[in-house]
Amino acid sequence: MSQPLLEINIDHLVIEDDEPVDSILSEKNQRLLTEPLYTSWSGPGDDRPYLAAANVGVFSSVYQSPIVPDMFLSLDVELPENWKQKRFLSYFVWEYGKPPDLVIEIVSNKESGENTTKIVRYAKIGVTYYIIFDPYKYLSNEILTVYGLQLGRYVRLNQTYFPEIGLGLCLWEGIFEATQCTWLRWCNKDGQVITTGKELVEVEKQHAEVEKQRAEKLAAKLRELGIDPNLV
Repeated sequence: MSQPLLEINIDHLVIEDDEPVDSILSEKNQRLLTEPLYTSWSGPGDDRPYLAAANVGVFSSVYQSPIVPDMFLSLDVELPENWKQKRFLSYFVWEYGKPPDLVIEIVSNKESGENTTKIVRYAKIGVTYYIIFDPYKYLSNEILTVYGLQLGRYVRLNQTYFPEIGLGLCLWEGIFEATQCTWLRWCNKDGQVITTGKELVEVEKQHAEVEKQRAEKLAAKLRELGIDPNLV
Protein backbone atom coordinates (compact mmCIF):
# COMPACT_ATOMS: atom_id res chain seq x y z
CA MET A 1 0.00 0.00 0.00
CA SER A 2 1.43 3.39 -0.97
CA GLN A 3 1.94 6.05 1.66
CA PRO A 4 -0.44 9.03 1.68
CA LEU A 5 0.96 12.36 0.52
CA LEU A 6 -0.27 13.96 3.73
CA GLU A 7 -0.40 12.31 7.13
CA ILE A 8 -3.86 12.98 8.55
CA ASN A 9 -4.13 13.30 12.32
CA ILE A 10 -6.74 10.86 13.66
CA ASP A 11 -5.77 10.92 17.35
CA HIS A 12 -9.14 12.42 18.25
CA LEU A 13 -11.20 9.82 16.40
CA VAL A 14 -12.94 7.07 18.36
CA ILE A 15 -12.68 3.87 16.36
CA GLU A 16 -13.98 1.40 18.97
CA ASP A 17 -16.88 2.01 21.32
CA ASP A 18 -17.66 -1.55 22.50
CA GLU A 19 -21.26 -1.32 21.33
CA PRO A 20 -22.85 -4.74 20.68
CA VAL A 21 -24.19 -5.84 17.32
CA ASP A 22 -27.92 -5.59 16.74
CA SER A 23 -28.91 -9.23 17.26
CA ILE A 24 -27.69 -12.81 17.31
CA LEU A 25 -29.03 -13.28 13.78
CA SER A 26 -27.06 -10.27 12.58
CA GLU A 27 -23.87 -11.44 14.29
CA LYS A 28 -24.14 -14.95 12.84
CA ASN A 29 -24.96 -13.74 9.34
CA GLN A 30 -22.06 -11.30 9.46
CA ARG A 31 -19.73 -14.22 10.04
CA LEU A 32 -21.44 -16.25 7.31
CA LEU A 33 -20.72 -13.38 4.90
CA THR A 34 -17.03 -13.03 5.76
CA GLU A 35 -15.55 -16.41 6.73
CA PRO A 36 -16.46 -18.26 3.49
CA LEU A 37 -14.71 -15.62 1.39
CA TYR A 38 -11.40 -16.26 3.11
CA THR A 39 -11.98 -20.02 3.29
CA SER A 40 -13.40 -20.97 -0.10
CA TRP A 41 -13.43 -18.02 -2.51
CA SER A 42 -10.64 -17.77 -5.05
CA GLY A 43 -10.97 -13.98 -5.13
CA PRO A 44 -11.86 -11.57 -7.94
CA GLY A 45 -9.14 -12.98 -10.19
CA ASP A 46 -5.61 -12.11 -11.31
CA ASP A 47 -4.37 -12.45 -7.71
CA ARG A 48 -6.16 -9.24 -6.79
CA PRO A 49 -6.31 -8.72 -3.02
CA TYR A 50 -9.49 -7.90 -1.14
CA LEU A 51 -10.70 -7.03 2.33
CA ALA A 52 -13.92 -8.41 3.79
CA ALA A 53 -14.96 -7.25 7.24
CA ALA A 54 -17.98 -7.15 9.54
CA ASN A 55 -19.00 -4.43 11.98
CA VAL A 56 -15.94 -2.27 11.25
CA GLY A 57 -16.20 1.50 11.02
CA VAL A 58 -15.84 3.18 7.63
CA PHE A 59 -14.50 6.74 7.87
CA SER A 60 -14.83 8.97 4.82
CA SER A 61 -13.77 12.16 6.61
CA VAL A 62 -12.17 13.23 9.87
CA TYR A 63 -15.09 15.62 10.30
CA GLN A 64 -17.82 12.99 10.26
CA SER A 65 -18.61 10.07 12.50
CA PRO A 66 -18.05 6.68 10.91
CA ILE A 67 -20.74 4.51 9.43
CA VAL A 68 -20.53 0.89 10.54
CA PRO A 69 -21.89 -1.57 7.97
CA ASP A 70 -22.80 -5.08 9.01
CA MET A 71 -20.45 -6.26 6.28
CA PHE A 72 -18.36 -4.72 3.53
CA LEU A 73 -16.15 -5.97 0.73
CA SER A 74 -13.40 -3.88 -0.83
CA LEU A 75 -11.37 -5.08 -3.81
CA ASP A 76 -7.74 -4.29 -4.59
CA VAL A 77 -6.89 -3.39 -1.01
CA GLU A 78 -5.13 -5.35 1.69
CA LEU A 79 -4.01 -4.92 5.26
CA PRO A 80 -0.47 -3.56 5.48
CA GLU A 81 2.14 -5.27 7.62
CA ASN A 82 1.74 -2.60 10.26
CA TRP A 83 -2.06 -3.03 10.34
CA LYS A 84 -2.18 -2.81 14.15
CA GLN A 85 -1.55 0.93 13.97
CA LYS A 86 -4.66 2.99 14.66
CA ARG A 87 -4.69 4.38 11.10
CA PHE A 88 -5.46 0.89 9.77
CA LEU A 89 -7.69 -0.56 12.51
CA SER A 90 -10.77 0.99 10.92
CA TYR A 91 -11.46 1.50 7.23
CA PHE A 92 -10.22 5.03 6.59
CA VAL A 93 -11.05 5.71 2.95
CA TRP A 94 -8.06 8.05 2.52
CA GLU A 95 -5.67 5.33 3.76
CA TYR A 96 -7.02 2.54 1.55
CA GLY A 97 -7.46 4.85 -1.41
CA LYS A 98 -11.06 3.94 -2.22
CA PRO A 99 -14.44 3.24 -0.63
CA PRO A 100 -15.68 -0.32 -0.24
CA ASP A 101 -17.14 -1.82 -3.41
CA LEU A 102 -20.10 -3.42 -1.67
CA VAL A 103 -21.87 -2.94 1.64
CA ILE A 104 -24.51 -5.14 3.28
CA GLU A 105 -26.86 -4.02 6.03
CA ILE A 106 -28.90 -6.59 7.97
CA VAL A 107 -32.12 -5.10 9.31
CA SER A 108 -32.98 -6.02 12.89
CA ASN A 109 -35.39 -3.19 13.77
CA LYS A 110 -37.29 -0.29 12.19
CA GLU A 111 -35.15 2.53 13.57
CA SER A 112 -31.65 1.94 12.19
CA GLY A 113 -32.14 3.92 8.97
CA GLU A 114 -30.99 1.35 6.42
CA ASN A 115 -33.33 2.81 3.77
CA THR A 116 -33.05 6.47 4.87
CA THR A 117 -29.93 7.95 6.46
CA LYS A 118 -27.59 5.07 5.70
CA ILE A 119 -28.46 4.80 2.03
CA VAL A 120 -27.68 8.51 1.62
CA ARG A 121 -24.35 8.23 3.40
CA TYR A 122 -23.18 5.19 1.46
CA ALA A 123 -24.01 6.98 -1.79
CA LYS A 124 -21.97 10.02 -0.71
CA ILE A 125 -19.02 7.81 0.21
CA GLY A 126 -19.19 6.20 -3.22
CA VAL A 127 -19.97 2.57 -2.40
CA THR A 128 -20.83 0.90 -5.73
CA TYR A 129 -23.35 -1.66 -4.43
CA TYR A 130 -25.59 -1.35 -1.39
CA ILE A 131 -27.62 -4.34 -0.22
CA ILE A 132 -30.35 -4.37 2.39
CA PHE A 133 -31.19 -7.78 3.89
CA ASP A 134 -34.49 -7.51 5.74
CA PRO A 135 -35.31 -11.07 6.88
CA TYR A 136 -38.27 -10.06 9.04
CA LYS A 137 -39.60 -7.46 6.56
CA TYR A 138 -39.35 -4.54 8.96
CA LEU A 139 -38.86 -2.00 6.19
CA SER A 140 -40.85 -3.45 3.29
CA ASN A 141 -42.27 -6.67 1.89
CA GLU A 142 -38.95 -7.50 0.26
CA ILE A 143 -36.32 -9.53 2.04
CA LEU A 144 -33.47 -8.58 -0.26
CA THR A 145 -33.01 -5.22 -2.00
CA VAL A 146 -30.02 -4.39 -4.21
CA TYR A 147 -28.94 -0.88 -5.16
CA GLY A 148 -26.30 0.29 -7.62
CA LEU A 149 -24.64 3.71 -7.66
CA GLN A 150 -25.39 5.80 -10.74
CA LEU A 151 -24.40 9.47 -10.99
CA GLY A 152 -24.02 9.71 -7.23
CA ARG A 153 -27.38 8.15 -6.37
CA TYR A 154 -28.63 4.65 -5.78
CA VAL A 155 -31.05 2.99 -8.17
CA ARG A 156 -32.79 -0.32 -7.66
CA LEU A 157 -31.22 -3.22 -9.53
CA ASN A 158 -32.81 -6.43 -10.71
CA GLN A 159 -29.66 -8.42 -10.16
CA THR A 160 -28.00 -10.32 -7.37
CA TYR A 161 -24.78 -11.16 -9.22
CA PHE A 162 -21.98 -8.62 -9.43
CA PRO A 163 -19.73 -9.37 -12.42
CA GLU A 164 -17.06 -6.83 -11.47
CA ILE A 165 -16.62 -8.68 -8.18
CA GLY A 166 -17.22 -12.23 -9.38
CA LEU A 167 -19.74 -12.94 -6.64
CA GLY A 168 -23.49 -13.04 -6.19
CA LEU A 169 -25.85 -13.10 -3.22
CA CYS A 170 -28.66 -15.54 -2.54
CA LEU A 171 -31.18 -16.41 0.13
CA TRP A 172 -30.36 -19.79 1.63
CA GLU A 173 -32.66 -21.81 3.85
CA GLY A 174 -30.61 -24.06 6.06
CA ILE A 175 -28.75 -24.67 9.30
CA PHE A 176 -25.77 -22.57 10.27
CA GLU A 177 -24.22 -22.98 13.73
CA ALA A 178 -27.17 -25.12 14.86
CA THR A 179 -29.66 -22.43 13.84
CA GLN A 180 -32.30 -23.03 11.17
CA CYS A 181 -33.04 -19.81 9.35
CA THR A 182 -33.12 -17.96 6.05
CA TRP A 183 -29.58 -16.68 5.60
CA LEU A 184 -27.96 -14.29 3.16
CA ARG A 185 -25.01 -15.99 1.50
CA TRP A 186 -22.47 -15.48 -1.23
CA CYS A 187 -22.76 -17.59 -4.35
CA ASN A 188 -21.11 -17.95 -7.74
CA LYS A 189 -22.70 -17.01 -11.06
CA ASP A 190 -24.41 -20.41 -11.19
CA GLY A 191 -26.06 -19.87 -7.83
CA GLN A 192 -23.87 -22.31 -5.89
CA VAL A 193 -23.13 -21.03 -2.40
CA ILE A 194 -19.57 -20.27 -1.35
CA THR A 195 -18.95 -22.90 1.31
CA THR A 196 -17.89 -22.26 4.87
CA GLY A 197 -14.77 -23.93 6.19
CA LYS A 198 -16.88 -26.52 8.01
CA GLU A 199 -18.94 -27.25 4.91
CA LEU A 200 -15.76 -27.60 2.88
CA VAL A 201 -14.43 -30.20 5.32
CA GLU A 202 -17.71 -32.11 5.13
CA VAL A 203 -17.61 -32.10 1.32
CA GLU A 204 -14.05 -33.42 1.37
CA LYS A 205 -15.09 -36.15 3.83
CA GLN A 206 -17.96 -37.18 1.56
CA HIS A 207 -15.65 -37.33 -1.45
CA ALA A 208 -13.16 -39.42 0.54
CA GLU A 209 -15.95 -41.80 1.61
CA VAL A 210 -17.17 -42.18 -1.97
CA GLU A 211 -13.64 -42.99 -3.13
CA LYS A 212 -13.23 -45.49 -0.29
CA GLN A 213 -16.45 -47.30 -1.21
CA ARG A 214 -15.45 -47.33 -4.87
CA ALA A 215 -12.08 -48.86 -4.00
CA GLU A 216 -13.73 -51.49 -1.79
CA LYS A 217 -16.14 -52.50 -4.56
CA LEU A 218 -13.28 -52.75 -7.03
CA ALA A 219 -11.26 -54.88 -4.64
CA ALA A 220 -14.24 -57.19 -4.07
CA LYS A 221 -14.76 -57.55 -7.82
CA LEU A 222 -11.10 -58.43 -8.36
CA ARG A 223 -11.27 -61.10 -5.65
CA GLU A 224 -14.32 -62.60 -7.39
CA LEU A 225 -12.16 -62.89 -10.49
CA GLY A 226 -9.40 -64.54 -8.49
CA ILE A 227 -7.14 -61.51 -8.57
CA ASP A 228 -5.37 -60.23 -5.49
CA PRO A 229 -6.22 -56.48 -5.41
CA ASN A 230 -2.95 -55.83 -3.54
CA LEU A 231 -1.02 -56.96 -6.61
CA VAL A 232 -2.86 -54.72 -9.06
